[in-house]
Amino acid sequence: MTPRIYLASKSPRRRELLRQIGVQFDVLTFRSGTRGEDADVDETPLPDEAVERYVERLALSKAEAGMRRTQWRKMLPQPVLAADTALELDGDIIGKPLDVADAHAILRRLSGRRHRVLSALALSDGRRIRSKVSISEVKFRELSELEIRHYVASGEPMDKAGAYGIQGKAAIFIEDIRGSYSAIMGLPLFETAQLLDAFGYPL
Repeated sequence: MTPRIYLASKSPRRRELLRQIGVQFDVLTFRSGTRGEDADVDETPLPDEAVERYVERLALSKAEAGMRRTQWRKMLPQPVLAADTALELDGDIIGKPLDVADAHAILRRLSGRRHRVLSALALSDGRRIRSKVSISEVKFRELSELEIRHYVASGEPMDKAGAYGIQGKAAIFIEDIRGSYSAIMGLPLFETAQLLDAFGYPL
């Protein structure tokens, strides 16, 4: 039998990326968090919290919450993988847009600028927990108001950190990336493979 893990995320992009590298998984569902994310964890940034610490803290909290849920429900013992992604621009943490107006505002800020995308992941087997953070840079070309309106109207930005999906229509906005494409999508596969290997999961 191929070993399985639990994925503590509703993100279809993370499911797609795990399938890409042949990981067998079951999805854990959670109540929505403060930012509308995928775990019953308070996702409010702490005062003066650096974005690196923020995404890592959330990934660790989600993995721990997922493990508690599997134990409480007496589910099969499998490692729990969780992740969190956020953007950083001018020192501000940018998560998923709160509404359509927020999506417009985020995209206007990103237009013509370079920003950082930080994706953290954490893996727990109930006895130990490990985490990693991947940092990438993305450069947007200048966006017109019409382009922003059309993109937001497509609905694509609403469930994505930074109000865009690199794997979707927003690909035409991106002039340059430095780092991990899969991390910008929401799950850095290099670091994921490293964590799985450390826990003895064969790839």
